[in-house]
Amino acid sequence: MSAPCPAPLHEDEVVLLGHGAGGRLSAELLDRLILPALDGGPGPMEDAALLPGYRELVMSTDSFVVSPLFFPGGDIGSLAVHGTVNDLAMRGAWPLALSVSLIVEEGLPLAELRSVAVSLGKAAQQVGVPVITGDTKVVGRGAADRLFVNTTGIGRRHGSLHPSAALARPGDAVLLSGPVGLHGTTVLSTREGLGFEADIASDTRPLHRLVASLAPLGSAVHVLRDPTRGGLAASVNEIARDSHVAVEIEESAVPVPRAVASACDLLGLDLLIVANEGCLVAFVTAEAADEALTALRSLPEGARAVRIGEVLPEGPAARVTLRTLVGARRIVDMPLGEQLPRIC
Repeated sequence: MSAPCPAPLHEDEVVLLGHGAGGRLSAELLDRLILPALDGGPGPMEDAALLPGYRELVMSTDSFVVSPLFFPGGDIGSLAVHGTVNDLAMRGAWPLALSVSLIVEEGLPLAELRSVAVSLGKAAQQVGVPVITGDTKVVGRGAADRLFVNTTGIGRRHGSLHPSAALARPGDAVLLSGPVGLHGTTVLSTREGLGFEADIASDTRPLHRLVASLAPLGSAVHVLRDPTRGGLAASVNEIARDSHVAVEIEESAVPVPRAVASACDLLGLDLLIVANEGCLVAFVTAEAADEALTALRSLPEGARAVRIGEVLPEGPAARVTLRTLVGARRIVDMPLGEQLPRIC
């Protein structure tokens, strides 16, 4: 008698790193514990929420625990600003204001704290969004890992641009604004001293101007999502789930920097699951796809925008498939956890 195939163990009594990774474990934690406790109703899991009674205002909150604090292309301070601004942008909003809270471990060198604060302030100034309130707490040695940053952002939506993860429709074109894998591989290489960071840097940057460039397309823009934790695989699976559609991605169309591909091959990482911090996925009507690509490519952060797939006219709802380089098709599952923890 053959032995059964081993399955991942689910520990019901403790929190695992994978619960914070943006994959299936995160969804289980939300659905079974957090949302019921907060009386959260059903609906798509968006990057930001509409304020009740103020339909044009959008709010997002996020916490950043990236390790290490500094990495090629950025640091926890600039990453916190970019991540929050981008979450607002994925709901079609322009950032209006930010709050910032710092949880600092006793013993952190003041020079490092100053560097993070200066970087955070500079990033906010470059975006043009004021930091209007905040808080600072210090905890004992060992109670935190050096420094955590929490942010909240408020934004205002652009006119008729009202994207949602639940609005993808059959026939939509799937667009990607730039190459994948840079942030995750850079942070991992820096953390573990692998040496790949000599050839790559994180793509962390704000995406609100890219979204503003799509505003003239209005309701033709159905979904926007930045593929951070869980990478492209998690983001497209979430959209397919919330919109009840089948999506197919063309592997040959997904732009991957050569150094990132080499690092992932060597380390056994799935490129589609590696985190990004400087690109977005857009689901737009097929008729608007060319105009949307032109708009994205008009800005430096979208210069390498491409069409990578489509929403199929029929097929199993909530399924994502990848057409591989050899013409075969494989199912792209929602990641269970995260290949690379503490990535943002």
